Amino acid sequence: MNLKYGIDSRPPIGQLLLYSLQWFVLAIAVVVTSLFIAVGSPAERVLYAQKVFAVTGAGIILQALWGHRMPIVVGPAAVLLVGIITAIASQGDVVNTNKIYTAIMVGGAVVAMLAVARVLSHLQRIFTPRIVVVILMLIAVTLSPTIKNLIFPAGEEARHAFGLWFTLLGVPAMALASHRLRGVLKSIIIPLSLVVGCLIYYAIYGGFGDVFARFSESEGSLLIPRLEFDGGMIAAFLFCYVALLINDVGSIQALGGMFSMPDTDSRCSRGVALTGILNVVAGGLGVIGPVNYSMSPGVIASSSCASRYAIIPAGIGLILCAFLPSLIAVMSAIPNTVIGVILLYLMGTQLAASFIMMSSSQSAVGFDDALIIGLPIMVALFFGAVPMDVVPALVRPIIGNGFVMGVITVILLEHVIFRKK
Repeated sequence: MNLKYGIDSRPPIGQLLLYSLQWFVLAIAVVVTSLFIAVGSPAERVLYAQKVFAVTGAGIILQALWGHRMPIVVGPAAVLLVGIITAIASQGDVVNTNKIYTAIMVGGAVVAMLAVARVLSHLQRIFTPRIVVVILMLIAVTLSPTIKNLIFPAGEEARHAFGLWFTLLGVPAMALASHRLRGVLKSIIIPLSLVVGCLIYYAIYGGFGDVFARFSESEGSLLIPRLEFDGGMIAAFLFCYVALLINDVGSIQALGGMFSMPDTDSRCSRGVALTGILNVVAGGLGVIGPVNYSMSPGVIASSSCASRYAIIPAGIGLILCAFLPSLIAVMSAIPNTVIGVILLYLMGTQLAASFIMMSSSQSAVGFDDALIIGLPIMVALFFGAVPMDVVPALVRPIIGNGFVMGVITVILLEHVIFRKK
C-alpha cells in the first residue's frame, strides 16, 4: 500500500489537523452509537455520555503515545454491550449497575494481568498473514448488520426511503471523490460527507434543535458508589472479555501485519495491557469499557496516512466534548443513516485493503488456502444471524458474536485442519 505518511511520520500541522478530522468523525460515530445503554434521569445520562467521551479520548491518546503506538480508534466495546444488555434484562425492573461495573473492572484487571504476564506471546504466534487477512475481512462483513440497522433504524420506517436513496447516491459519490482527490484532500471525504449528509437530512425532516433538550445539564456521582461482586455476573462478563481479548489482539495484529512491523508482538502486549487498565478505570467510573476498534485500516487506505500522531487531536477533541454538553448534543444529532452510509464506505475500503494484503502475502495460492479464507466468512455470517434465544446466556458473547466465531474458525482451519507440516 502506497502511503504518504508512515506510522511514526509527523505531517505538517495543517495536514495533521485535516487527517485527524476523519479519525474524530469515526470516533464520534463509535461513541454515540453506544450511549443508548445509559440508564437514569436525563441529567444522569448526560453525565454518562461525558464520562464515555473522556475515557475514549484518553484511551486514544494513551494508546497512540505509549500503548500499541499505532493509529487505531479506541471506543466502547460492542461485545461488552451484549453483557450489559443481558445483565440489565436478567435483573428485571431493579437494575444494580454496581454489580455490572464491578464485573467490568474485574474483567479489565484480568486482561491487563494476562498482557503483563506475557501470556499473549503464545497467542500472538497464531496470527499468520492469512489469518490477518481474514480478520480484516471479518470486521467488514460482521459489521454489515449494524450498518443496515443504522441506515434503516427500527421505528423510523417512514425514513427508510431516505436511507435507501442516500446510500445509492452517497457511496458512489464518496468513491468518486476518493478517485479524483489527491493528497491531503482525500482526508476530507469523511468529514465532508458527514456535514453534507446531516444538512440534507435535517433539511428534509427538521428537528435539529430537539436534541439539545437531552443535553442541558448533568448530575450524578463520578464513581460507582461501591463495589459489589456477583460471581455469576463476573463469570458471564469474563466470556465477554474473551471475545474482547480476541478483538483487541486481532485489531492490533491486523494493522501490524498490514505494514509488516517487526515489533508487532510487543506493541500488542502494551496495547492490550492498556486496554485492560482502561476497562478498570471505565468500570470504576460506571461506564462501558473501551477496546481497540478494527476499522482503522479502512481509514488509512482511504487517506494514505498512517501517522499515529494524526489520531491524537481526535482524542483531545473527544476530551473537550466531555466538558461541553452542548457539543455532545451536536454530535448526538448526527443521523444514524448518515453514520451507517459512511461506515459502509469505510468497510468497503477495508475490504480493499485486505485484498491488497492477500495478494502481496500470497495468502491464497491454492484451493485449501482460499477455503481457509472463505469458510470463516460464511461461518461469521451464519453465527451473526443465529437467534439469541437458542444460545445459552453464558456463552452468548462467544457464539452470538459472528466476528469471534469467524476468528476461531480461521485459527482452527489454519493451525489444525489444514496445518502444513
